[in-house]
Amino acid sequence: MDENKIDLSLKTMQLLQERTPPQDPGMDGPVRRTSRRIREKQNQEKNQILSPKCLTFTSEKNDSEEEEDIEEAEVKDDKESLPGYREGLSEYELERLENIRQNQAFLNTLNLPQISEALRPKPKPTQKGLKREKTESEMLPVRKSLRLQNKGPQTTLTLDTTSYAAREPEDKPKKAPGPIPLDPINLDEHVRLPEDLVQLWNEVPLKQEAGTSDLILYQQMLQKLSINDSCVVKVVKDRICSAAFHPTSSNLLMAAGDKSGHLGLWKPDASWGDDGVIYFEPHSRAITSMAFSSHPCNLITVSYDGSARSMDLEKAVFDEVYRSSSGLKSFDFLSADCSSLLLGEWNGDVAVVDRRTEFVNIYDLRHLKRRNNLAVGELNGHSRSVSSAFFSPLTGNRVLTTCMDNTIRVFDTSLMEGRSPVLKSITHNMQTGRWLSKLSAVWDPKQQDCFVIGSVDRPRRIQVYHESGRRLHTFRNMDHLTTVCSITAFHPSRNTLLGGNSSGRLHIFTDSFIN
Repeated sequence: MDENKIDLSLKTMQLLQERTPPQDPGMDGPVRRTSRRIREKQNQEKNQILSPKCLTFTSEKNDSEEEEDIEEAEVKDDKESLPGYREGLSEYELERLENIRQNQAFLNTLNLPQISEALRPKPKPTQKGLKREKTESEMLPVRKSLRLQNKGPQTTLTLDTTSYAAREPEDKPKKAPGPIPLDPINLDEHVRLPEDLVQLWNEVPLKQEAGTSDLILYQQMLQKLSINDSCVVKVVKDRICSAAFHPTSSNLLMAAGDKSGHLGLWKPDASWGDDGVIYFEPHSRAITSMAFSSHPCNLITVSYDGSARSMDLEKAVFDEVYRSSSGLKSFDFLSADCSSLLLGEWNGDVAVVDRRTEFVNIYDLRHLKRRNNLAVGELNGHSRSVSSAFFSPLTGNRVLTTCMDNTIRVFDTSLMEGRSPVLKSITHNMQTGRWLSKLSAVWDPKQQDCFVIGSVDRPRRIQVYHESGRRLHTFRNMDHLTTVCSITAFHPSRNTLLGGNSSGRLHIFTDSFIN
């Protein structure tokens, strides 16, 4: 019995010795075993990372096993496509990279660059042109309570009826009848008008060619027009109500009138005045309409103050052409030599003025006799007030109207028999509010079947249409066209477009770069 126990213990010790690895004589047993296992695990991981993997093919695999191998390879390819992937990454790190990829894909769908572009601060309006006048702020008395004034409570309410009237600005006095000296406001008192301005003013304009060009070529011309920082200048102090191009083709010269009766002339590359701007005050109320006459060149302006004046640089005066007790809204030339004018008054009268003989006829359109004065044509379809109406240039076969019912209409007036048919109605938002000039569609004098109009839509724009209703081009610029341009006009001979806004600035789109 004892011998059996001894044999069993010897066999047990022998088995333990076989399973126990060799030990370093300088270290105890447990530490040596742990250190060796750590080294073996590190070597094993190192071999797994650095050892190349190869794919082997054996014909003994069935179809299901091959499909599983393909799926595993695709999963591996997906993992390798993750950003920052390296062989030997743990499952946690691979999952983290996958989350990064998914988040990046989600952010890309939000179009954040486009949103940030739309939300970026608007560029400040250009400071070129007229400088803002510094005004001293009114010092108001310090408000004190009745207790600090040693006054008792007031039992009755007393109203100061004069305080509100005192705050209202007094109406500007009307200009004296007759000629007014042509004295620029922003030049020194004894400084004469620049000689190059007088020479440019008296240039004979080129004769306008009749007909229309191909729409494709015209559209390509519009696409070449651009605007830069030198093409935006403050020409008048207040809201622009009218603007026009000088007919010369050698240089650009523009005029603009504001709601206070001021008139500004601007030549983009000139050194006179304020960045090429010279400033006058021929009227006391808004300048509602203006146009340049043919040679000899004069600028005719009409105003709410009831006067029509002719700007003559040779005489250095604003001659008075006509005066009415009612405000003047619009005018046009009745003859090719621009000697006869047709003026529309606010009270419904129409005045015909011959500048050569001082002959004036006035007609009241509301009280014309049916027997002797029959209308040659009717333009029906407007449901609200009509802000403008223009015959097409060269032929007059079309009439372009702008109505506050948010519609632009083109009428066929080639026959002028009874009611003129509407060729096209175009929906356009006309609701400018009280602080902006009303929108007005005007023809391009070089292209009698196309017209231009401003827009209140965002981003701000100016649009050109064909009489068929087709929109040919939209002018946009996020840096230089940031306001509504209610007043628009094309140059009579050059490829240039202007737009005037409510802060007195003119914008020009042109194909010739301005330094």
